[in-house]
Amino acid sequence: MIEVNLDVMMARRRMSLNELSDRVGITVANLSILKNNKAKAVRFSTLDAICRELNCSVADILEYREDR
Repeated sequence: MIEVNLDVMMARRRMSLNELSDRVGITVANLSILKNNKAKAVRFSTLDAICRELNCSVADILEYREDR
């Protein structure tokens, strides 16, 4: 299972969901879906923009964990 750690990176960068939404150009609702592990897919362009604004790598945001 892929786990999204967007909330962790946002907290480390002291950035709110609203601020990230403004910077990336994605709605707060869609970022919230991603942040809460409810997304079925994510575009590479979205990951690129998020990583750019949070100054991190994709591995900081997405993590693979075996299903239990």
